[in-house]
Amino acid sequence: MMKKMSIPTSKTSLVLFLCQIISALDVPLDLSQPPTITQQSPKDYIVDPRENIVIQCEAKGKPPPSFSWTRNGTHFDIDKDAQVTMKPNSGTLVINIMNGGKAEAYEGVYQCTARNERGAAISNNIVIRPSRSPLWTKEKLEPNHVREGDSLVLHCRPPVGLPPPIIFWMDNAFQRLPQSERVSQGLNGDLYFSNVQPEDTREDYICYARFNHTQTIQQKQPISVKVFSTKPVTERQPVLLTPTGSTSTKVELRGNVLLLECIAAGLPTPVIRWIKEGGELPANRTFFENFKKTLKIIDVSEADSGNYKCIARNTLGSVHHVISVTVKAAPYWITAPRNLVLSPGEDGTLICRANGNPKPSISWLANGVPIAIAPEDPSRKVDGDTIIFSHVQERSSAVYQCNASNEYGYLLANAFVNVLAEPPRILTPANKLYQVIADSPALLDCAYFGSPKPEIEWFKGVKGSILRGNEYIFHDNGTLEIPVAQKNSAGTYTCVARNELGKIQNDVQLEIKDPTMIIKQPEYKVIQRYGQVSFECIIKHDSTLLPTVTWLKDNDELPDDERFLVGKDNLTIMNVTDKDDGTYTCIVNTTLDSVSASAVLTVVARPNPPFDLELTGQLERSIDLSWIPGDENNSPITNFVIEYEDALHEPGVWHYQTEVPGTQTTVQLKLSPYVNYSFRVIAVNKIGRSQPSEPSEQYLTKSASPDENPANVQGIGSEPDNLVITWEPLKGFQSNGPGLQYKVSWRQKDVDDEWTSVIVANVSKYIVSGTPTFVPYEVKVQALNDLGYAPEPSEVIGHSGEDLPMVAPGNVQVHVINSTLAKVHWDPVPLKTVRGHLQGYKVYYWKVQSLSRRSRRHIEKKILTFRGNKTFGMLPGLEPYSSYKLNVRVVNGKGEGPASPDKVFKTPEGVPSSPSFLKITNPTLDSLTLEWGSPTHPNGVLTSYTLKFQPINNTHELGPLVEIRIPANESSLILKNLNYSTRYKFYFNAQTSVGSGSQITEEAVTIMDEAGILRPAVGAGKGYSEILFATSPVMHTVRPTFYKVQPLYPRIRNVTTAAAETYANISWEYEGPDHANFYVEYRVAGSKEDWKKEIVNGSRSFFVLKGLTPGTAYKVRVGAEGLSGFRSSEDVFETGPAMASRQVDIATQGWFIGLMCAVALLILILLIVCFIRRNKGGKYPVKEKEDAHADPEIQPMKEDDGTFGEYSDAEDHKPLKKGSRTPSDRTVKKEDSDDSLVDYGEGVNGQFNEDGSFIGQYSGKKEKEPAEGNESSEAPSPVNAMNSFV
Repeated sequence: MMKKMSIPTSKTSLVLFLCQIISALDVPLDLSQPPTITQQSPKDYIVDPRENIVIQCEAKGKPPPSFSWTRNGTHFDIDKDAQVTMKPNSGTLVINIMNGGKAEAYEGVYQCTARNERGAAISNNIVIRPSRSPLWTKEKLEPNHVREGDSLVLHCRPPVGLPPPIIFWMDNAFQRLPQSERVSQGLNGDLYFSNVQPEDTREDYICYARFNHTQTIQQKQPISVKVFSTKPVTERQPVLLTPTGSTSTKVELRGNVLLLECIAAGLPTPVIRWIKEGGELPANRTFFENFKKTLKIIDVSEADSGNYKCIARNTLGSVHHVISVTVKAAPYWITAPRNLVLSPGEDGTLICRANGNPKPSISWLANGVPIAIAPEDPSRKVDGDTIIFSHVQERSSAVYQCNASNEYGYLLANAFVNVLAEPPRILTPANKLYQVIADSPALLDCAYFGSPKPEIEWFKGVKGSILRGNEYIFHDNGTLEIPVAQKNSAGTYTCVARNELGKIQNDVQLEIKDPTMIIKQPEYKVIQRYGQVSFECIIKHDSTLLPTVTWLKDNDELPDDERFLVGKDNLTIMNVTDKDDGTYTCIVNTTLDSVSASAVLTVVARPNPPFDLELTGQLERSIDLSWIPGDENNSPITNFVIEYEDALHEPGVWHYQTEVPGTQTTVQLKLSPYVNYSFRVIAVNKIGRSQPSEPSEQYLTKSASPDENPANVQGIGSEPDNLVITWEPLKGFQSNGPGLQYKVSWRQKDVDDEWTSVIVANVSKYIVSGTPTFVPYEVKVQALNDLGYAPEPSEVIGHSGEDLPMVAPGNVQVHVINSTLAKVHWDPVPLKTVRGHLQGYKVYYWKVQSLSRRSRRHIEKKILTFRGNKTFGMLPGLEPYSSYKLNVRVVNGKGEGPASPDKVFKTPEGVPSSPSFLKITNPTLDSLTLEWGSPTHPNGVLTSYTLKFQPINNTHELGPLVEIRIPANESSLILKNLNYSTRYKFYFNAQTSVGSGSQITEEAVTIMDEAGILRPAVGAGKGYSEILFATSPVMHTVRPTFYKVQPLYPRIRNVTTAAAETYANISWEYEGPDHANFYVEYRVAGSKEDWKKEIVNGSRSFFVLKGLTPGTAYKVRVGAEGLSGFRSSEDVFETGPAMASRQVDIATQGWFIGLMCAVALLILILLIVCFIRRNKGGKYPVKEKEDAHADPEIQPMKEDDGTFGEYSDAEDHKPLKKGSRTPSDRTVKKEDSDDSLVDYGEGVNGQFNEDGSFIGQYSGKKEKEPAEGNESSEAPSPVNAMNSFV
């Protein structure tokens, strides 16, 4: 069965995969091999004294190894100690402490040995030590009395434990003590104060030591600190509290974390800075901790040795300390020895290379015994860090130990030499399936073993050649690597392993899959709180792989919240909250690859309200307000709005005070006296305004005299003998103190009078009585309260009350500009007579009567006002041909003065309005009756009416325009000699001597011919025909007058052809007078020969041209006799090709004989039907039918809309039925003929001769039922019958 394996695609996974393959190249466990240690306890093993001690030692080998232990360098006999047992098939020791044993009794150095017949492997020296967490020693702690600004160190001095404890400081409430640049904990656990402040006074400074191994915490006795103040506090330069002196040294081991510390005293608090003399601090490995007092460098190396300087600085000076750092190194491997498998007679080497500072010494052991005293082996030779083997034999198998040591530690490695003779074997399962993603590396495993070491070769396909070249990488462990696997890389690969003892091969399969891709990635989103947001993650993947989509938030699982809805290709978050802010990642996993895409969600909202409002710097007229901004909720605060409440005058009402930028958190506010202020702050961002902050504390300002006087002071009289002084009262906080009043003062302007004053309460008006009419006054209003007056107010000019004007404007003149506009002039009145503020002049005007109509009507006066001292104005909107009157009056604030004498003027004539109506009645075949009403506004004396009309066809084309002038005293007109069934459009207007007025339009249709004859086209007739019309009296009797009207021109259109081999049917449409004689002209297209002319018999609209040449193109046109140059447009047609005679006699064909039989049968049936119908309905000769009917070639008109009708092919084969079509007046006349084209039979039965006449007898028809209601008959087009013939 094929085993399936997915190869990882990332570089890290590739390295791990190769390491797994390499480590898998061990000697198979079914072959003899020396022991190998597989698991052991750490070198420094600290154990919990309350639990059993487990010392691990596991090994493998063939045969399985046995185990023994030494303790402190001597054999440890476990059988003699009942508390010690060894696990079965293992070397792991279990020391039973929980049943009475003591951990301290088993302290020591332990070493495990695993041995079989091929050698012995040893473990590291394992040092066993029980952990310790001793109590603090009892001590009497005196209170610390410290002066403000001095430095202080609180010593912790924890007990020595194993391992060392973790130190932290807390209070009695188990709350960590806050630390800062001023107060911080040193690496030794002491608490350092760079300078003490009064708030440092407390009695519960407690140092705690946490021993993690035993999970215990020890507490030191509380330390008391009391800070006393002295004024002034003396500032001090920095002084180092630790380390002391100017220099110190530090030794650290390679790979460890280097911690350097500098803590300084001083006031102000010093700031610490670190530099490395002669170099830079290593990037990416340097960190600053404890408010930059600790320098941390991780993974140090010898290159980090050097002098590190810390500098403490404040405003008074600086101090520095240099720490000389030396990096030493315990031994570390350069080349560790590896197991060696040799066949008899082969050579090999074991190499053991290590480095350190100081350089370690190398020593070798064989099977756990120093090689110097181990049994001799002639095949080996020791050369320092290398053992050389030559011509080994099976007895050369052994385990060698390499020990590299210096003063900081040691390294111990086991490596065996195993001498075997084995043919190749492949350890990779047969037919293993590998699946990789296209364009990723493919690693095909061929784990093998053999001694001597086999050679590996790879082949592709059944008959493939050996693989070579740059597109493949061959690893020593047998793995074939295809760096970039393509689709064509898929297939079967064969691995062949051979040595001198044999050969073996194995097949593996490789499949290439399409990569998984995210084709629509989630995008950055900004959403308001409580909104809804959706992230898309649309993927494309190999159809044989099953992807799983996982969503993460901030690299962790999504919250367990029903608001998170995970769809097939999206993530939707409902009712978004602030906690939803973060990075969302869509991860798509298959068994072969993984892709991901992330997007950030920013949740924005209105800011949280500011808090901790504080008032400082209180002065009489200003105060400082500060606050702490609330969370801006991911939308920066743009500004703060400050509002105030006056609890003294308007409690509960908040007023706008000012606003400041969003970066400012303090503001100085201007204050008014005698206001009990509270303030609140509102933060604003792009989303909106926050809730107001909590109000600040209240602040009552002192009283003072008013700073300002009332605004908007006015003096306006309400009566002719008074002066009303008004003002806007001060608001409550503007009063500046209790007892607000106003001092009102006035005096007559330009008169040497003293000020008259009066003090009034907190009101807004004072009335001065007994003043002259409309004289100027100087007015002022001053505020005062119990503490004094406001500054001297400014004066304003007012006037006492107005009275009505005394005189009317004189010399009124009118100039008529046109029939609707006039200009009026007048002389201004003297200002003294106005007795008030001149506001303007009013012109009253009204229409007395219309000069064209002597009837009186209600007089409606109109008024136009002209502002200011204007002496003329325009009067628009006058009615023409009318008599008007007007007068002019002056206007002041009190009202209007007397009117000037009435002035009469007249407007000239204008153009009339449109006639009041136009009705068209009594339509007949060739006449229409027009009635109209005179214009509503004649605007003068009517001189005449003008009528224009023109026909309209069914394509909305307009015919020639006819114009008729009608006397003004007429109100109706009869138009005769019109074309029947024709739509006309009429334009009608009236005239005065000035010109024509606006027109009114109507449309009407003459009725259809009673005999069903189709109407002629627009413009029918020869030369000129007479169209008669008569008018009917309106006011008096007048005999109808007849006019000659120019006729409409005829036309021929829509010439169509249907051609056969030697003839062609020509048809056309004609619009014009009756009884036109047509002719057809034709000639070969493209030739210059003369036109050939054929006369059409009668007035029919079709003709058959015969004697034409087959396969020839012709031009054709149609004309009318008697009308010079009146022809249709040309049409081109082509006759059909001549039919060639067949070579096969179809008369002998079976299909032709059958067809002829069917045709004969059909003809027989038709003859029987015709015979029956003829006997039933009688026979009619063709000539009689033609005489009894009008010309059937004239096209019918659609009765319903009066437009030009067209024949429809769709009706050619419909059965005849009774119709409902009627003339436009919806009546059927008794004398109408019952005959129609229906009488001529079905359209498919009638046929034409080549000259267009009918051939054969008309078929009989059923007896017609009596005409009832609106019934009439309807027939299909005979033209289609001609087409069916062609």
